[in-house]
Amino acid sequence: MEDKMRHYPVLINDEGIYAHAKTVAESLLGKENVMIAPQLMGAEDFGFYAQRMAGAFFNIAVGNKSTMVTVHSTHSPSFVIDEDVLPIGSAFHAAVAIEFLKKHVS
Repeated sequence: MEDKMRHYPVLINDEGIYAHAKTVAESLLGKENVMIAPQLMGAEDFGFYAQRMAGAFFNIAVGNKSTMVTVHSTHSPSFVIDEDVLPIGSAFHAAVAIEFLKKHVS
């Protein structure tokens, strides 16, 4: 085990990748279903990836307030996922990659 805790780098979204993912999300889900979360300073290992290549971090809501009494955060021991969101999240991730490749690979 490490004696010291490893420091995590600040995660900074690449503006181009962020704009691309936002455009894809709005096209796929409708602008009214895309919300911009406030910036925060949490520890996230994705920052290591973003140091090596352009990337953007985004969240997909996995709680259904109409069917769940309480929606807990993903790190809560009471967290429950609404599995109906899995195809939507998968389609979004696939669309981000496919649309990126269409624009950048000949």
